[in-house]
Amino acid sequence: MTGSRGHDGRRIAFLGTGLMGAPMARRLLGAGFAVTVWNRDRSKAEALAGDGAVLAETPIDAAAGADVVITMLTNAEAVRDVLFDRGAASAMAPGATVIDMSSIAPHFARDHAAGLAERGIAHVDAPVSGGVVGAEAGTLAIMAGGDKEVIDGLADVFAPMGRVTRVGPSGAGQLAKLANQQIVAVTIGAVAEAMMLIAAGGGSPAAFRDAIRGGFAESRILELHGKRMVERQFTPGGSSSNQLKDLNAAMETAGSLSLTLPLTAVVHAEFSEFVANGNGEKDHSGLLLHLEEKNGRPGGKQ
Repeated sequence: MTGSRGHDGRRIAFLGTGLMGAPMARRLLGAGFAVTVWNRDRSKAEALAGDGAVLAETPIDAAAGADVVITMLTNAEAVRDVLFDRGAASAMAPGATVIDMSSIAPHFARDHAAGLAERGIAHVDAPVSGGVVGAEAGTLAIMAGGDKEVIDGLADVFAPMGRVTRVGPSGAGQLAKLANQQIVAVTIGAVAEAMMLIAAGGGSPAAFRDAIRGGFAESRILELHGKRMVERQFTPGGSSSNQLKDLNAAMETAGSLSLTLPLTAVVHAEFSEFVANGNGEKDHSGLLLHLEEKNGRPGGKQ
């Protein structure tokens, strides 16, 4: 099923063309790579046909003959299912490489790497940060774990999608993503609480955000998620359920390393409650709604 060879002779299969995967695959197609795509919901893969992608009916069809298989899936269970249960790995030839760009716990990444190594297939865990905007622009921060030579040899594959940095051995990319998500979650909580403090005291959250831009509190969270909070637009770029998934993995990993992370633990508890109350599909900046509700100020009302 895999299409003609790309500009460097390598064939790429992209498994998982959802909110993030579709624009990432589109970047690879725009760079001249031959890309075969598969998605559980076929309609999401079909949208890429106009960009030159070859559609595959199954993960096996997509992976057959591919030199590089990229996975961008919901969780570790989905990655394992596609690679091993549905047989994508068995369709790959020894010497091929799997780049898992999903966000999963580090120990799962190491397990997958070991399973692929038994088949002579290399594995790189390479989760990303930057959201849909970064995926569309090709400016994702890509955190890679695995063999240095393998990662260096994939530089042209990573380049259309963003900036890759090898963080360490297998699993280190996922560990970096968890640390990234800790920072994102705690910062979203801090910005949301600051917005509430300003509003409760009679100030303007919009003017507050403008006033502190460029100061020590400046961040991409303040820029993008702060804007969402001001405009009260919580349709997801990044869903709260995915944020909670990453926080769950961060807390599990911290426990395995005998670490206590008090700030992460607090924001983890708040996201757990927010999602349990039916808000998993709201953007993670929507944590503001949860904190307002806890303070008896639904809708940000005084």
